[in-house]
Amino acid sequence: MAQNIFDMPGRFWRGNLHTHSTNSDGVLGPEEVCQRYKDEGYDFIALTDHFIGAFGHPITDTRPYRGNHFTTILGAELHSGAMENGELWHILAVGLPPDFAPSCTEGFVPETGQETGPEIAWRAREAGAFVAVAHPEWSGLTTRDARSIEAAHAIEVYNHGCAVECDRPNGFYTLDQLLSEGRRLTLCATDDAHFAAHDHFGGWVMVKAEENDPDALLSALKIGAFYASTGPKIIRVDWSEDAVSVRCSKARSIIVQAQGSATAAVHGDALTEATVPLKRCAESPWLRLTVVDDQGRRAWLNPHWR
Repeated sequence: MAQNIFDMPGRFWRGNLHTHSTNSDGVLGPEEVCQRYKDEGYDFIALTDHFIGAFGHPITDTRPYRGNHFTTILGAELHSGAMENGELWHILAVGLPPDFAPSCTEGFVPETGQETGPEIAWRAREAGAFVAVAHPEWSGLTTRDARSIEAAHAIEVYNHGCAVECDRPNGFYTLDQLLSEGRRLTLCATDDAHFAAHDHFGGWVMVKAEENDPDALLSALKIGAFYASTGPKIIRVDWSEDAVSVRCSKARSIIVQAQGSATAAVHGDALTEATVPLKRCAESPWLRLTVVDDQGRRAWLNPHWR
């Protein structure tokens, strides 16, 4: 993205992009899920129930729960076709129309003759959705699998439910491999909350938009005007050829990741600003920024292309 998101008009809005209700396999009803996030101080959520026949292919209508400085974006977790390991695809689609056509997927197993994962991802993107590859580590996703989802805007790099339930929360390896192949992807952190465990309020996005409005938020997601977090705040980032300057909430490490093994970092106590030299990352076409606080919580900026 050419424009620095910190120079864009508007403010940052906190939201969760991956959540489930009793319309699929969640514990709480849609209204209660929305209320929980609102009470926790979130500005918006996408309730993304599992889009399979066993649940009636739900695109849960959360529009009645908007208002009072809280909004929602319609979406679903899409499933169709098999990955290389033979298991069913999981693809996050935020911003789907209510009449998005069902897939031929009745349960959580692949079926003969149904759409492939890449096909349903393209159909979602063409319908207007922000598309993300969900929980690559949990899914056992291969790089070739991920490469096939050409419709993806983003990779889900942190999934709080997967962290809590099985300690497989990450997608950074998948993201970095695709970045190194030239794919201009963004990254997101989510909850994937079902409320059957402590799987909520652990990962979110901070989206820069002029209004807390579903269309404005969705447009910002698609252009990468957001960062992801499990705690820290990123206040300002300015890239130059030789260094990156960062202002953030109190941190112990500010780290830059690049292609291959290249990294650069500044470490300290209660850092709120730092300049990280980029000499060790000079040959990388892309750079990625992580802020780590003293509790080990992290925030991640979307990749920067040189």
